[in-house]
Amino acid sequence: MSATDTGDGIERYGEPAPVTRIVGWGTLGALAALLINNVLNVGFGYPMPQAILSGDTAALVPVLVYVAGIALGAGYALATPRNALRWDAARIHRFNVYLIRAFYFGILFVGIADTIIAFLRVENVLGLFFDRETVLYFQRPDFIGLWFHLPLIVLGFVVALFSRTLGFMWLALLIILAELAIVITRFIFSYEQAFMGDLVRYWYSGLFLFASAYTLYEEGHVRVDVVYSNLQTRTKGMLNAWGVILLGMPTAWTVLAVGFAGPQSIINSPVMNFEITQTGGIGMYVKYQMAAFLGIFGMTMLIQFVSMLFEAVADWRGEPGHRHLETEPAA
Repeated sequence: MSATDTGDGIERYGEPAPVTRIVGWGTLGALAALLINNVLNVGFGYPMPQAILSGDTAALVPVLVYVAGIALGAGYALATPRNALRWDAARIHRFNVYLIRAFYFGILFVGIADTIIAFLRVENVLGLFFDRETVLYFQRPDFIGLWFHLPLIVLGFVVALFSRTLGFMWLALLIILAELAIVITRFIFSYEQAFMGDLVRYWYSGLFLFASAYTLYEEGHVRVDVVYSNLQTRTKGMLNAWGVILLGMPTAWTVLAVGFAGPQSIINSPVMNFEITQTGGIGMYVKYQMAAFLGIFGMTMLIQFVSMLFEAVADWRGEPGHRHLETEPAA
């Protein structure tokens, strides 16, 4: 293995591709700026960047954040002109896999913990361990979110540093077991509570939305490939590159732009209010997280689209190191 090899056969240096890398890294910089500006807007009351058009000088801050984010991304691309496209694609994909893995562990821990808390709350067991004032705290979504959910999500990011499994299959198995538990308790013991169905929906929504980016990497999404499957690798690379730019990235940006469009947006509002379902105290307190899943979906998909763009352009240019999938016919 050469000194410039990643360990999986991908060489670090290759033919310069300045435009593609500026677009890709600039996109990642813009994504980071979007997330920072969302915190400034929701948490500190800064206006949206477009408010600059109406003369609001405070909007200069989010505008400068976007300029800095895009500039840093483009600057990195210009400062490392010899980095190969496949090298960058592999690094970006690995980072995205870490994010997905961390969120999977987070919802695993939160799902188990919140189900236990919901059971204790519904069956009035908390009073055996805590005083009345503390029991009332367990009725409050903000208390559960800040003191239980948030630490468990952070724990998920820590565990993800040491684990290498994405957990798709295990989470799917847990969903089946959770649904099986509903069937058994309902028809054998005549017992069913709202939190049991909430757990299935919580884990299933995470499985579906978080797995989308990795499914894109494995090209597992449904594709009308009557023509595509018979094309040459370079032609596929061209189509994938333009598909990412014209369809993939705009779709991800739309999800993010709508979801983070101010404090009352479809993601920010439920999260800031720790929104719960209409079942109230007899269900899980995770509805606000399921709104955040949309943001995680848009973010991880956009990151994966950047990785896909680099791979596609490398294929289009006929560079060595094409990643062969199991579904591809043998050459």
